[in-house]
Amino acid sequence: MGTPELISPRSARVAAARRLVRRNFRGKDHRFLAEGPQAVREAVAHRGADGGPTLLELFATPEAAQRHDAILARARAEGARVHLADEATLADIAQTVTPQGLVGVCRFVDRPFADVLAARPRLVAVLAHVRDPGNAGTVLRCADAAGADAVVFTDASVDLYNPKAVRASAGSLFHLPVAVGVPVEEAARGLGETGVRVLAADGAGESDLDDELDAGTMGAPTAWIFGNEAWGLPEETRALADATVRVPIHGSAESLNLATAAAVCLYASARAQRSAGGCRSVTES
Repeated sequence: MGTPELISPRSARVAAARRLVRRNFRGKDHRFLAEGPQAVREAVAHRGADGGPTLLELFATPEAAQRHDAILARARAEGARVHLADEATLADIAQTVTPQGLVGVCRFVDRPFADVLAARPRLVAVLAHVRDPGNAGTVLRCADAAGADAVVFTDASVDLYNPKAVRASAGSLFHLPVAVGVPVEEAARGLGETGVRVLAADGAGESDLDDELDAGTMGAPTAWIFGNEAWGLPEETRALADATVRVPIHGSAESLNLATAAAVCLYASARAQRSAGGCRSVTES
């Protein structure tokens, strides 16, 4: 068998994919990059609101193409263009030091905020002032794992399609509705008007998460607003919530990082909203 033909690093397809590491080009093309087998696998399985495929193009090293042949076969079956590329070309597209052998070009997947409200959500994560893309993607992944119905990226938060955010989400951005560019005031008002209790997560909150659980208030439809990694939530954002809640620190740690605090809050709500034994164990296959 001969050596498979590799796409030229100077090809127009590579150039079009490479430019998606920049936000202005992502916005112009309504495309983003998904790197690694987990993200690409979920992208292949995802379809847009119009029923069309989300994955449009896939670049793979020959070794990754052999190892993940089922992913490539599904991508081709869904109509995606598949290109073989060497590791240097993959690294150039994804702008990572150690690319995972697969990089997909995907259509935007965010949904209108009105669709989130129309679905009458019971658990929502609102990223109000989150600037670090790794944290944003991790909170999205936590929300997915906790069974949240939606995630909202406000206009003051990082771009959902930042490559670091996409990688940190580990495919979760393909699992649940995500609205982007929503002013935090609109998010809080809209969720409140649909019967969702809005809670601001802040270390200086007047209410304690344990007290909320003991009071039996956590079983209601809830939206958690999460703030900036360094300075939390500004007073005007806290004022939009029905209550400001802090995660109790029982040990000597000064605080929790954003993603950990978000996981604690989201799982507390998920547990309160589900009957005993209703959650799938993470050890199940």
